[in-house]
Amino acid sequence: MRISDWPAAERPREKLLERGAGALSDAELLAIFLRVGTAGQSAVDMARTLLSDYGSLGVLLAADRQTFCNTRGLGNAKYAQLQAVLEMARRHAAEALADRDVLSDPQATRAYLSMRLGDVPHEVFACVFLDTRNRVIAFEELFRGTIDGAAVYPREVVKAALRHNAAAVIFAHNHPSGVAEPSAADRDITRRLVKALALVDIRALDHLILTRHDHVSLAERGLM
Repeated sequence: MRISDWPAAERPREKLLERGAGALSDAELLAIFLRVGTAGQSAVDMARTLLSDYGSLGVLLAADRQTFCNTRGLGNAKYAQLQAVLEMARRHAAEALADRDVLSDPQATRAYLSMRLGDVPHEVFACVFLDTRNRVIAFEELFRGTIDGAAVYPREVVKAALRHNAAAVIFAHNHPSGVAEPSAADRDITRRLVKALALVDIRALDHLILTRHDHVSLAERGLM
């Protein structure tokens, strides 16, 4: 049966308009994005199949281009459309932090960083550069690595902070393993970064370790 033949209250688009996006399941939201299914499958059926094959919505959204485009029913057009949607979401989250003291709303900061880094399949080290009022100047990915780690060089972090004329910095990196607990190497590089930035009078406010579902603040743990 085609979705257009379903009762109006069960059609994903009509359900969203009537009850809001939060009332929809992952499959229903994905079906709206897909718009159409494939031969013998409605968009909702296709969405359910994709979620089953990938394991979760997050894994599907984070899939690389080759994997995504090689999936039946998807392709370059859908990949480009998805990347545009994700980038709009990231920019919306960034705007929520604009002209705001990030220390007064740590949840918004963590939500933004989780969106940027939480689903990346390899380790990324990034910095949020702040002005004297703790407002965001810039977000920059500085180092990329494998699933096992990323080499972080304090000198490059200092150079980036000076380039942005930052007064303070928040460090962030992801753990693709899904375990947010800081390692001994994480604690060591944090201490080195704090000392390096202190030499040029730049404050290190926090180091957040992020996964898809969790985060750890080294500042809250007393490790900075």
